[in-house]
Amino acid sequence: MNYNTCFHLLLGLFIPCSVVCLAMTARNLNSDQFVLLEFKDCIADPQNVLANNWSASTSVCNWIGVSCGIIHKRVIALNLTSMNLRGTIPPHLGNLSFLLSLDLSSNNLSGHLPKELGKLHRLRIIQLSYNRLNGEIPAWLGNLQRVQRLEMGNNIFTGTIPQALVNMSNLEILNLQFNQLSGQVPYSIFKISALKIVSLFSNSLSGSLPNDMCQHLAKLEGLYLSRNELSGNIPSSMGKCNNLQILALSYNQFTGIIPRSIGNLTRLEKLYLGLNNLEGQIPTPIFNISSLKTIFLSNNSLSSSLPNGLCYHCPMLEGLLLEHNELSGNIPSSMGECYQLQILNLAANKFSGLIPKSIFNSTMLQGIYLNDNSLEGNLPPITNAPKLENLLLWRNKLSGNIPNSISNVSMLKELDLSDNLFSGPIPTLGNLRIWISRNCFCKM
Repeated sequence: MNYNTCFHLLLGLFIPCSVVCLAMTARNLNSDQFVLLEFKDCIADPQNVLANNWSASTSVCNWIGVSCGIIHKRVIALNLTSMNLRGTIPPHLGNLSFLLSLDLSSNNLSGHLPKELGKLHRLRIIQLSYNRLNGEIPAWLGNLQRVQRLEMGNNIFTGTIPQALVNMSNLEILNLQFNQLSGQVPYSIFKISALKIVSLFSNSLSGSLPNDMCQHLAKLEGLYLSRNELSGNIPSSMGKCNNLQILALSYNQFTGIIPRSIGNLTRLEKLYLGLNNLEGQIPTPIFNISSLKTIFLSNNSLSSSLPNGLCYHCPMLEGLLLEHNELSGNIPSSMGECYQLQILNLAANKFSGLIPKSIFNSTMLQGIYLNDNSLEGNLPPITNAPKLENLLLWRNKLSGNIPNSISNVSMLKELDLSDNLFSGPIPTLGNLRIWISRNCFCKM
């Protein structure tokens, strides 16, 4: 057989195969188009975004919110966020068999999740937050083992978190915040080693956290469990979540002490443990975490003093909120060295001694709340506090004159010096909201 004969034979075989492949691609793409047209017909579209753009006369790959694969030209992403879409998610979407990303967030979608979505085994991203979806979180989500982001926060989901989610071994972000979920957080969730963000904020979850929860979470960066009904001790293994940047456990019913191991979280930026039933001392190593920006431990029963070098070791600190505890001792004289500090709230404790002069040298401070303590001595002159808006010092043992420099704090909106021992003339304070009762002022 000569060369020309071979070439024509191969060409004869290739052309029918190419025609068949092209026909299959066109048929599959047409099926994707049919699915999306069905979706459009099932959804109310008040802004007419889909009505004006999704047309059978144009390629589905050119439709707004639709992305196709480069090679096979199948629909791989559907991004219809913030379009005010209404109605229920139709089951037809389960036929987009090449779909990698589904984003219907920030709409007004309601109803249950259709079980047909469980057929989308290629899915990597599910974003359905900020809708009105309801019913229970379906167990079939555990079958989507390639999903890396499951975001369904700010909906009306009820029931428990299904154990089957543990099968999502590639899951990096789990966001179920602001729903109406109840029951215990499945311990198995904390064995998904790929997790970086767990946000179950503002539900009605109860029970305790597993003692070994950080044994498998070396990649965890954010743990948001605030505003639930969780109880028991904060796990002592928390310090093994080495990459943790945000730890939010406030507004729960945790008891016991703050684990000393939290001081090992060298990347921690925000620590929220307020409004629990914690007791004992604040572990000193926490005040050695140089990356900390916010420390919120308010409304507990914590008892200890603050280290003198607090601001030297926490130079990034923006908010120190420790009110309503049983803390005592002096306010650290180095407090003015927290150059980024915006809120200092040490109210309703047992602090004594003088108010450090350096506090009023902070150019970033917006609020100083030292009320309801046992502070004494004179109020230092306010030399450089251009952003200070709130200064609450009521119910202490402060005495002497109110410094005239307080008249120069241009941003000051609220000043409460009541229930102290101040005397002497009252400075000119303009339209400032001021409380100065139960002192010993003389007339100007």
